[in-house]
Amino acid sequence: MEKYKILIIEDDPIIQTELQVLLNGNGYEASAVTDFTSVMQAVKNTHPYLILLDIKLPQESGYSICSQIRSFSNVPIIFVTSCNTDMDELNSILLGGDAFITKPYNTAILLAKISSLMKRAYPIEQIERLNWQGAILHLESSTIEYDGNQAELTKNELKILYYLFKHAGKICSRNDIVDYLWDNQLYVDDNALSVNINRIREKLAGIGLTNFIKTKHRQGYTI
Repeated sequence: MEKYKILIIEDDPIIQTELQVLLNGNGYEASAVTDFTSVMQAVKNTHPYLILLDIKLPQESGYSICSQIRSFSNVPIIFVTSCNTDMDELNSILLGGDAFITKPYNTAILLAKISSLMKRAYPIEQIERLNWQGAILHLESSTIEYDGNQAELTKNELKILYYLFKHAGKICSRNDIVDYLWDNQLYVDDNALSVNINRIREKLAGIGLTNFIKTKHRQGYTI
C-alpha cells in the first residue's frame, strides 16, 4: 500500500531527523534533501505529495525554491521556519505556500496542518485503488480484486476494507472501526460490524482470498 510521500527541505540535521521520525511514525513516507545544489531535481525525482520547506537554506532561499516549484507543480507546501514576522508569512503566501508554521513548532499542530492539506489536495475519490498482499481495493467501482477475480462491495463493506487497508499490518480495534464509520455518516454498531465482517469474508473467500481478515482476540481485526 502506497504511503503519502513528504519531502523535507531543511538544512538543520537535528530538525531534519526529528521531522522524519515524526512523519514516518505517523504513517507517512518522509525523505529529506541532502544536496542543496540540486533541490529541484530532488523534488522532481521524489514526486512528493507534500513539502515541508524552510526559508533560510544554504544555496537559495525557501522563497526562491517555492517559486520554482510553483512553475511546474501544485504540490502542497508548508513553510516551517524560524522567520516569524508578518512579512515572512505574507511572502510565503504570495509565492504559493499553503501554510506557515514557526519554529519551535507544535508537533500536533504540524500533523493537523499536514492532514488537512492532504485531505483537501487528495480526496479519497481521487485515490483509485489500494493494494495489499495481492488484493486490490477499487474505490471508484466499490469492488475488491484478487488473482483476476472481483467481488462487489456495499458502502459499509467498502469503508471497512478501506480502513483496514489504510492500517494494513496493524491491529484495528472494533471501537476504532465503528467510530470511523460513524464519522463518515455510516451508522454501524458493534453487532452490525460483526455481520459486515462476516459478509466481507464470504465475498473474499469467493474470489480466493481466505484468512485475509484476521481476528485478534479481544483486540480487533488486522489484514
